[in-house]
Amino acid sequence: MLTPPPVPPAPRRAGPPHDAAHRPSRGRWLRGAAVAAAVLTAWTAAPSAAAPLAPDSGGHGHGHCARQDAIRVPGAARQQVDCLAELTTAGTVASGHTDPADWAGLTPEGLATPSGVPGIQIDGYFPDTSTGNTNHGWNHDSQFVIRLPDRWNGGLVVAGSPGVREQYANDRAFGDWALDRGYAFAATDKGNTSAAFHRDGRAPGDAIAEWNTRFTQLTRAARLVVAQRYLRPPSRTLAMGMSNGGYLVRWQLENHPGLYDGGVDWEGALWRAEGPNLLTFLPPALRAYPRYAAGGADAEDAHRTMTAAGYPAGSEFLWPYHHQYYWDLTQRIYREELDPDFDGATEAGTPFCAPGTPACDADYVYAERPDEVRDAVAKIALTGRIGKPLISFHGTLDVLLPISRTSDTYARMVRQQGRGALHRYYRVEGGTHVDSLFDTFPDRLRPLVPCHRSAAAALERWLDDGRRPPSSRTLELPADATPAERLTRCPLAGKPNGEPGKPNR
Repeated sequence: MLTPPPVPPAPRRAGPPHDAAHRPSRGRWLRGAAVAAAVLTAWTAAPSAAAPLAPDSGGHGHGHCARQDAIRVPGAARQQVDCLAELTTAGTVASGHTDPADWAGLTPEGLATPSGVPGIQIDGYFPDTSTGNTNHGWNHDSQFVIRLPDRWNGGLVVAGSPGVREQYANDRAFGDWALDRGYAFAATDKGNTSAAFHRDGRAPGDAIAEWNTRFTQLTRAARLVVAQRYLRPPSRTLAMGMSNGGYLVRWQLENHPGLYDGGVDWEGALWRAEGPNLLTFLPPALRAYPRYAAGGADAEDAHRTMTAAGYPAGSEFLWPYHHQYYWDLTQRIYREELDPDFDGATEAGTPFCAPGTPACDADYVYAERPDEVRDAVAKIALTGRIGKPLISFHGTLDVLLPISRTSDTYARMVRQQGRGALHRYYRVEGGTHVDSLFDTFPDRLRPLVPCHRSAAAALERWLDDGRRPPSSRTLELPADATPAERLTRCPLAGKPNGEPGKPNR
């Protein structure tokens, strides 16, 4: 999978090749290896000490990889069970039980890697007809990974991949953390992958809707697998995810709260039929940024357009990189999924087209599109009606999913649904969408991975003994924080917002 490099290279245009002149019908499933790209991935207290690890109950599950032969993943069309000396990326990279390309660019270079977690790994896939995921040479979507540490704390973490990445995409960001704390860990590729994910499904919106189905499917299966290995079901099941994975956490807690005890939402994407959604704020950036970058008399007006669309003043240093690698590709492939008729027979538009070009995504206006487009978005829309505790956090300098158009809005939705007591929302000053950019701008950015550690620990305390996390607030970035401090600390303290989801001005 192609991923944006952590250091912005010399300017060049990036995007999937478009040698096909016509878009396949919506009923035709993706065959073979698809064009891949990474889209929509990705101070504070030091990571808390690992939770106490509980021995297996019943006396039958003790020992390295015990009960390995008894494991059957319910509903799987294929599974491969391996006993590993190391389940974290400290060992799985060398053993071939992860794919570093899945998580490239999502974490800072200096992120520590835990080790010393032996156990069982199950790789496999559920029945599916799409074939975009080439991991293991299977050429089969709906792949999953389940990891079962020998020393288990009684819990299970379930995750979906960010962007259109595959099942190992969360391994570095928080899979290693979960295993080091003793959790069983399960992750899904969401049922379709790569920048051609929109070829899956029979109708607009189907491919994204499948992501939610596959997350639910894996959660149910993984809970039963845990019971097979440890002879009791998990005492706690947590949903976690970043970007598109954060969207999945929200959707699960709204629609299947009985499967989970809580969730951590890392800069989740927002889909609403009435907007905002990425089809409302990306086209203005595609129209305005080239004028801003060109300078001259029009630059000031273009800058106003950018900030009005949600891209905050102060984030300008991130705009060239996101224009080159993210905005154009993201707009085109998600618009193709939800509004394929906009460009007729062309598949996913014309890369970096100039405004005024026929069917150019820079000219896309969501509000003017037919009702069928909003119907497609409605299939995947969020409501804010969560049924279990949720902790959300989002960087204020996110210029792929601008915070004012995504997580600020979602926090208000939760409150409007009367579910504010179940939600904590932290606006992280200086955070952006992918943590690898911290390596390029260590004096301007802070990585979000330590905020995940703090949020997850706070959720554990909330569930353990009812200690509610600090109120929703902005986590300010001290000006004198060193890069090392930014990489390891993110306490959930700061300036309380007037209301949950209301940004400070």
